Amino acid sequence: MRTIISTIFLGIAMLACQENESETNDLTGNEVVYALSPGSVYTTPGTVTFKERKDGTTLIVLNLQGTEGNAKHPVHLHLGNISAPDADITALLNPITGKTGKTGKSETLLTQLADETSITYEQLIKLNACIKVHLAEAGPDKDIILAGGNIGKAALDASSGRSTMAVCKSE
Repeated sequence: MRTIISTIFLGIAMLACQENESETNDLTGNEVVYALSPGSVYTTPGTVTFKERKDGTTLIVLNLQGTEGNAKHPVHLHLGNISAPDADITALLNPITGKTGKTGKSETLLTQLADETSITYEQLIKLNACIKVHLAEAGPDKDIILAGGNIGKAALDASSGRSTMAVCKSE
């Protein structure tokens, strides 16, 4: 019985390693990391990392500190600087799943924008845009920004930061 359990465990471990190797093998090694600043009274700093895949698409990984419970926090990619009010959502990213006392995480493979325009890694890292993480998907908490930050061209704007974060157009 012990041999069967050991064999099953070894098989599962090997499968997990193969999946991680596959994900790593799909990446070129090019990546850009941007800081996410807390956007409200919550202490939730984080990062967003854009990783180039060999097919030219982008794996977007968000990590957010200070999340609580198992809440799902919507993530939007907006065109323009984070201070632009009511900026249209250009892509919905997978929500960050919060974990009490840990870092919440989200991973999204981005191949196209909301208008179905294809976007490559090279185009994305040059985009004048921002990322906003919301407290909730609906209700009064949907307009609370947990964290956000400029990416691409907008990241070069020195006037960005928590005090200039505008509420997003989240319909």
